[in-house]
Amino acid sequence: MRKGPTIVTVSSGQSGISCCCCRCCTCLQLHVLKSEPGVIKLAEIILGFFCQSLALNFGANYAATIGTSFQSFLTTASWCLLTSFLLLLCYVFSQKSFSLLRSSLFETLFNGVASFSYITSCSYLGWAVNMFLQPMYVVTPYFQVYPAMSAAYMVGTFLGLVYGYDAYKAYKYFQGFR
Repeated sequence: MRKGPTIVTVSSGQSGISCCCCRCCTCLQLHVLKSEPGVIKLAEIILGFFCQSLALNFGANYAATIGTSFQSFLTTASWCLLTSFLLLLCYVFSQKSFSLLRSSLFETLFNGVASFSYITSCSYLGWAVNMFLQPMYVVTPYFQVYPAMSAAYMVGTFLGLVYGYDAYKAYKYFQGFR
């Protein structure tokens, strides 16, 4: 029995940026940004940047009034933002990094610790904001620090839940359940 020709296609996936007739920057794995882990990392970066910029723009002058809760929140926002950015950068530049990092224990532990850090620092910041800045908001006209820092700890709490969800998904990936 004769068999017909076998057609083998070699494809490197849809990496890079599609131009009019070719693909350029094929080292980039932009399809990662459309996957669920990529979207979650983008959300973590955007929300983390929002929290950090609110804290720096509005809370820096009142750090002595708020106390150590401000430093705790700012430290949490900074290290989580930096690590999430570096992870996403690794994912975009290397498909191998995505599969290796996502399936490692590091991703699960980082997201779990980030979730715990955000939730605890936001609880502490929320207490300090309501205890020290809320009375100033009542008596000072156009006092913008209280609403801004309230938004920062509320968005930060939500971000802690996002990190918790990402930790759960990373743990499932680590266990092989995708």
